[in-house]
Amino acid sequence: MENKIGVVEDYFAKVSVIAVKLEDELKIADKIHIKGHTTDFIQEVDSIQIEHKTVSNANKGDSVGIKVKERCRKGDVLYKIVE
Repeated sequence: MENKIGVVEDYFAKVSVIAVKLEDELKIADKIHIKGHTTDFIQEVDSIQIEHKTVSNANKGDSVGIKVKERCRKGDVLYKIVE
């Protein structure tokens, strides 16, 4: 099952990081699914940053940076996979 937890607000290609305002909590080792018009991949979260500081978890309402393994685009939807 997947829960929507945010929408990609920006993508930084040089560092492969997406900026997202979270609609639910997220932590290191959670599995996420990023889906959009041309984007569709699943990965495990291995890096979350708030204000350029690395954190192990983030809460609803936090604006975070998440390291991703593939190119993303503004407007792509971020889902957390709940097993």
